[in-house]
Amino acid sequence: MSNTLRPYLLAVRSSLTAALCLENFASQVVEKHNIPEVEAQNTKEVLLNPLVISRNENEQVLIESSFNSVRVSIRIKQADDIERILCHKFTRFLMQRAENFIILRRKPIKGYDISFLMTNFHTEQMIKHKLVDFIIQFMEEVDKEISEMKLSLNARARIVAESYLFQFTG
Repeated sequence: MSNTLRPYLLAVRSSLTAALCLENFASQVVEKHNIPEVEAQNTKEVLLNPLVISRNENEQVLIESSFNSVRVSIRIKQADDIERILCHKFTRFLMQRAENFIILRRKPIKGYDISFLMTNFHTEQMIKHKLVDFIIQFMEEVDKEISEMKLSLNARARIVAESYLFQFTG
């Protein structure tokens, strides 16, 4: 982890660890239902204040929490059009396979690139700090993955351009 990324990820880690104190909380609107309140937003008194952790205007995390669920939305750094396209394709690829990731939402919150939803059932079945580690590792790896894809794309474009121009010169 780079030194510039470390404070940002530490802030996300500590905030997410604090937000994941979830408990079983039945719906106050529908009897015998237990739905994530952060998604349904039926009862305002069980929703906590949302928290935005921002590294810059292009890179931030929104943590929305309630008594029984936490939604984490991530805006991934996109410096140019190529990174924007690669990020969109990469996150769309992941979201199409959301059932394999269990906590990944199929559709992100508006203004963010990808969202995760964790409920009290997830924290009961899985180890809480491992969930936090997964989110942090995802944030570290997605930047690296998009950068590698961009380098690979530029290298392939360079090879294509050289072979195309070689037809005219050679």
